This record gives sequence, C-alpha cells and structure tokens, in this order.
Amino acid sequence: MPRNGHNISRRQISENALKVLYRLHKSGFKAYLVGGGVRDLLLGLEPKDFDVVTNATPEEIKKLFRNCRVVGRRFRLAHIVFGRDVIEVATFRGHHDQGDDKTSKSNASGRLLRDNVYGSIDEDAERRDFTVNALYYDISDYSIRSYGGGLQDLNAGVLRLIGDPATRYREDPVRMLRAVRFATKLNMQLDKAAAAPIRELAHLLSDIPAARMYEEVLKLFFAGKGEANFHMMQEYGLFQPLFPLIHNGIKENPKGPLNRMVQMVMSNTDARVIEDKPVTPAFFYAALLWYPLRTRAEEIAHESGLNLYDASFAAMGDVLEDQCRTISIPRRFTAPARDIWQMQLRFDRSQNTRAFKLLESPKFRAAYDLLLLRGEAEGGHTAKCANWWQSFVEGNDELRSTLVKSGGKTPRRRNRNPRRRRRSNEDSHSPESQGRDE
Repeated sequence: MPRNGHNISRRQISENALKVLYRLHKSGFKAYLVGGGVRDLLLGLEPKDFDVVTNATPEEIKKLFRNCRVVGRRFRLAHIVFGRDVIEVATFRGHHDQGDDKTSKSNASGRLLRDNVYGSIDEDAERRDFTVNALYYDISDYSIRSYGGGLQDLNAGVLRLIGDPATRYREDPVRMLRAVRFATKLNMQLDKAAAAPIRELAHLLSDIPAARMYEEVLKLFFAGKGEANFHMMQEYGLFQPLFPLIHNGIKENPKGPLNRMVQMVMSNTDARVIEDKPVTPAFFYAALLWYPLRTRAEEIAHESGLNLYDASFAAMGDVLEDQCRTISIPRRFTAPARDIWQMQLRFDRSQNTRAFKLLESPKFRAAYDLLLLRGEAEGGHTAKCANWWQSFVEGNDELRSTLVKSGGKTPRRRNRNPRRRRRSNEDSHSPESQGRDE
C-alpha cells in the first residue's frame, strides 16, 4: 500500500522511533515500523510503543547506537534507550527449523526455548502471531506491507493466527493470552480456527516462567479491559493456570464472596485506568487473594489450634508462595499486600480510640478500600464494620468522637420526634451501653 493509500503520518510516530528508523536506513539496512504500532495507527488509536524490525543483526545495531543494549536469550533483541523511552529493535526472524542447536531449540511440547534464526522480511512475517500484526511501515518510501491478509482482517475486525493455531500456541502458549487481550482491546472477533484449540492447550501456560507471567498479567488487567479479559479467560480455561487458588475457590462456591470480589476488583480497576487514576499490583493481589487467605487461615486454625487472628498471619506466606509459583509478584508489591491484609484484621478491633492511630497508617487508604469491597461482597457483620469506618473516615471531629464512644455501633440519626429522642437518650444511659470503650 503506497503512501497515498493509508492514513499514517510520520507526525504520529515518536521522534525516537524515527531516529532509529532513519539511522538504520541511512546505514544501508532495511528498517520497518512493525506490528502493534502500525496496527493501532491504522485503527486511529494511539500506540503504546513503537517496535522496529531490520535486517541488521543485534551486533550490527549495537555498533550504530551507543545507547543500545542487547537483551534476551530465547529471543535476542536490541533496546535503544532514550531516557525512559526504549525502542525495541528485532532482526528479521527466519524459520527455526533452519537453525542449529545454538540458534534454535524447542522442548517436547513444542515450546521454543531458543529462537535466534535470522531470515528475510517474508520469513519474518510468517513468524508473526496474528495477521493484524504482520504489518510493516517502510521508512524508505513510507509504504505499508501487509502479509497473510492483515489489512483485510483489520478492516473486517477478525483476529486470525498465521499458520496452524495449535502449533503456534505450542511454540509460545502466551499467544493464547495475547489472543484474548487483542480481541478485547481491538474489539475484534477471534477466528474460529484460532479459538478452537485454546481450551485443550490452556494447561501449557503452567510451563511459562512465573516472571514472564507477571508482565502478561499487567497487560491483561491494568489496561482498562480487565473485566472483559477475565470473562474471556474463564470461557477458554486460561484463568486457572494463572490463578489456581482463586479458580478453585470460585469453582467450590460460584455464588460466594470470592467471585463477587473478583468481579468488583476487575471493574473498579478498569474504571480507575479509564479515569487515569493510579492502580497498583499490591492492592490488586491483596484483594483477589483475600478469600484464599481466609480459607488457608481456617485450615491452619483447625490443624494447629491457633485462633483465626494468629492463623491469618501464618497463612499469608503460604498464599503468596502458592501464587508466586505461577506469577512472580515482586517483593515491592507482596510486602504492602501483607500490610493491607494485616489491617483487615485490625479494623474490627479498632472501632474505638485506636481508630485515630489506624487512620494515620500509610497503608490505611488501600486497606480501607478493600474493607469497603469486602462489605459489598459479604454483607452482614463485615458490611456493618465497613459502614462504621466509612462514617469515621468521612465524618468531622465531632462525629468521629461520637463513633469512637459508640464502640463499633454507628449512631442513629437524631429523630425530630421529642418522645423518641427522649427514649433514645434514656437508652443511652442503660447498663448495657456502659463499658463499650473497653
């Protein structure tokens, strides 16, 4: 497609990506903007990043750019660093069956462990996952190359894999998650052939390194489409390999508070992303894993004789360890998640003068937000506790003092009927109301 046949302008491409493209081109190499950047520009969306592909090897790229670092073992890439902006540059991929043990290797299930066979642009296109990603913007003449019917599929809103779907999923099981993410992000229909093998092959995600899965979860649930991705992952059996504890809990009690909590966390996270408000993995994992934590705490309490409060502290390490087997959550998020959990255990015990001290905790706001979600998911006593804390947080000094004296009971609003008010005043001096501060 020549320049006058598409809507992409260089003004829409980042200045740093253009610098990389032009330097490669002027040095005698082929250079293309590729994949999601081209796709999103054609759809009128703002690309999150711009990736470049070239016939230059990583070593040749490194010689051209002093700010280059070569990364990756399974899939070697050049990262051109401009402050916080990183332009990823890949060398045209060839077919892995044309390599040797040093450049290409796969395991028994077909997953590629090493993939550094270089080839031509045509071979590179065949190695792309979806046709809508096999789009190349040529910096030499500003034309677009489309492979496998990519432009037609983009216009038709169809997400189609290049090659045999089962084989491509076995090469890299994360492609199943990418299928879900692209379908919801781009509002596209997943091709029947691409969808057919997913349920059968979903278990292959268990073999993916936990560190890589952490990055994939961020893309799935922190980009404004988390709720839609969750439902689609449930439909295709992709949620269980990532969150086995949560999946098992929902399966045991589909109408229980855990399922309601997951739904609320997903929708609330989407809303915050859309409103450009901050979101953090610490709260996300603390909220999702709260009920698995409670289940494990009850097991420990039953086995050891500990009370539920102490058993909950013991259960925190077990739950995080189990989750980190599939998703490697960094310590900078697991530590505050523990703090959020610990404060859940203190809310019931601090509806008195200790509430003022709890309010000063740096993790109070996150823990308070989780308490409100729990109140909505559980109802009953938890809802009453959440209502008390909501009144305390939103109230003025006078109301807070009244709440503290009430010892966990939200005071009734004053009634304009003098008789009822007098009766209420008499009740407040009853023996049963004494000693609540204790």
